[in-house]
Amino acid sequence: MRAATRRRTAAGAAAGAVLAWTLAPVGPATAAPAAEGDGRSSLVMVLDSSGSMAEDAGSGRTRMEAARSAVGTVVDSLPDGYPTGLRVYGADRDTGCTDTRLLTPVEPLDRSGLKQAVASVKPKGDTPIGYSLQKAAADLPPAPAGAIGTRTILLISDGEDSCGTPEPCEVAEQLAKDGVGLRIDTVGFQVRGKAREQLECIAEAGNGRYYDAPDAASLARQLQRASQLSADGYRLKGTRVEGTATRDRAPKLVPGQYLDTIGPGEERHYAVDLDALSTASFSATVVPQPGAKVDMLDALSTRVEKGDSRCDLNTQFFSQHEGATPLTSAVLRVPSEEGKRTCDEAGRYRLIVERKSQADSDAARWPVEMTFGVEAPPAAGTKLAQSQPEYGKGDKDAAVPAGDPKDIRGGTGFNDAREIGPGVWRDRLLPSQTLWYRVPVGWGQQLRYDVEFANEPTVKGYGGASSYGASEVYTPGRHPVGGGTGEFDPRTVYNGRPAKIELGTVPVSWTNRHEHHPNVLPVHTKGGFYIAVTLGARAAEIAENPQIGVVLRVAVLGDALAGPQHGAPVAERTATDRDDSPGRADSGGTGGAGWTGTAAAAAAGGAVVLIAGTVLVLVRRRAANRTTTTETTRRSA
Repeated sequence: MRAATRRRTAAGAAAGAVLAWTLAPVGPATAAPAAEGDGRSSLVMVLDSSGSMAEDAGSGRTRMEAARSAVGTVVDSLPDGYPTGLRVYGADRDTGCTDTRLLTPVEPLDRSGLKQAVASVKPKGDTPIGYSLQKAAADLPPAPAGAIGTRTILLISDGEDSCGTPEPCEVAEQLAKDGVGLRIDTVGFQVRGKAREQLECIAEAGNGRYYDAPDAASLARQLQRASQLSADGYRLKGTRVEGTATRDRAPKLVPGQYLDTIGPGEERHYAVDLDALSTASFSATVVPQPGAKVDMLDALSTRVEKGDSRCDLNTQFFSQHEGATPLTSAVLRVPSEEGKRTCDEAGRYRLIVERKSQADSDAARWPVEMTFGVEAPPAAGTKLAQSQPEYGKGDKDAAVPAGDPKDIRGGTGFNDAREIGPGVWRDRLLPSQTLWYRVPVGWGQQLRYDVEFANEPTVKGYGGASSYGASEVYTPGRHPVGGGTGEFDPRTVYNGRPAKIELGTVPVSWTNRHEHHPNVLPVHTKGGFYIAVTLGARAAEIAENPQIGVVLRVAVLGDALAGPQHGAPVAERTATDRDDSPGRADSGGTGGAGWTGTAAAAAAGGAVVLIAGTVLVLVRRRAANRTTTTETTRRSA
């Protein structure tokens, strides 16, 4: 980082510097039950079986025959046990606006049963889409108390509603507003004009995406994409908490991981007690339905306040309108070296999350996953190493590993991020999807990586439209530090041809926390750094294959040191070197991010707000009262 040349040293006891992250469930902060996203999602397909599905699909088969084949492809690609059901309409009577039937209930995936059920369907009657959507919503089992998951209706139709009442778009809008986590995706099979407009309207109103399928091959491809997005959604984790709309009666948090929801234009307030010495970190990740409608100016904002003083502010914008992805923003409370600010004092602090939305953007409530952690101050008497505000050997010209890639599968979010190390890794990515990886980085080390999007065949009739590929890198405390660097660009145009992103961090140093640049300050503790890779929603209109190939070339530069102190020796490699991230997959307790491995859960709290999956461009400046304000423009990752 060329703009920040100042290096800092600190005297103080570094012998016990620790970031204590307590994951859910935790303490008496809330009475709500612990909740996880795993196993809480489900899918019901709604298949058009009206008379028009008996027509020729242009390949010597009827549309219904093509649909049967496509449904078979979908069920073969879904994970074992994923709750899946099938509803049809227009299959039983020549006419009738209540002609809809649940062929297979939403239960753990029965591949043979679903294939047999769809094979028995004969196209016959009308197209009661609105009424069938109402029934399909009731088919999906509700999430258990305290849980948040994705409940997906996947509508496949070759025409518009023929009944008029209830009006399908109005039904979709009402269903989307009735609960968190419901989405309606639509696939238009050989549709145009009013039929396509109606299916697009249903998807937009239902927090989902419209997929166009002009032929049998594209029908199978688009169904596979939509169903896999349902099955591979972000797996939320945390203790349920309900923030308040104002500072009054805000719930008190202790270090841990939490889940809440937030609607358009809302603020959610929380309270924490901090001492005068500890660094505190708070993160919030909003998780909209993949591809849901967002505006470039839609944003997530987080801040830390004490009394009337603002200690830190961070605002992240989507800065694209292809469709929603997870969005992450983060704030810190770092005691100043002088210790004379209001935000250096011990006492009650407020953590605030705000969602900013345009009038025509997604109106659904979004899950918010939050982490709150504290880091004890260094013990007196140890001189800390200099800060590391420069990229140095980890700049954009740094060498990354070459050679043949190893196949892996990224996680759905922070909680199940796939752990990887230096090397070359290959994965596959859906349009509107973000995949997550975790890389251990030690004291004195820095992460440097490339993301390469593959050369893919384009769909028949491709007219040159483009989408985007993006990436973001997060610290162990989930602070995004990949954008706004002046060194790297976290986004690239994707049009089916090879494309590349280069990203990295400055070296990890305890005293980075006293720097001013937002891409340096958070890189102040060792642990698992996260890589998020996103493909834009419009890639569904470009690529012929359901998934797009992606290669990660990952380097961890420098030797890991035994601690943050000046002159620390090279660390001995131990098993615990790979187990010190607050968001480690399947972690259920504390995870030390410091160099002693001891926890300080009773110390201070702090605030970091995260928006998973989108790329952020950050600018941090000192305010007049010497608190820190961060204004952020985020480009979707």
